[in-house]
Amino acid sequence: MRLNEYRILWILVFFDLPTETKKERQIYSRFRKDIMKDGFTMFQFSIYLRHCSSRENADVHIKRVKKLLPPKGHIGIMTITDKQFGMMELFYGREEKALPDTPQQLELF
Repeated sequence: MRLNEYRILWILVFFDLPTETKKERQIYSRFRKDIMKDGFTMFQFSIYLRHCSSRENADVHIKRVKKLLPPKGHIGIMTITDKQFGMMELFYGREEKALPDTPQQLELF
């Protein structure tokens, strides 16, 4: 099946973790570093996103995030299509900001 803007997905991970104690800050840092090792990039302070070429690829990364979930805190995982992501409007104050570039995918077959 050919790649298109309805098949390509973006995973967004939203989290609000406790950081009152030294141990909680370590857990927060570990979670953040681990999802970044899996290819997520920071979109906003507690929102990270990752581009996936298919539903199957997205499912693999969602399972990895679920394995990394800390014992406390609120974590949300949302998947949207590339088309939906492209309709987002971003602003810094009143100034409009361009969306992040879609990573180029190498198609072998």
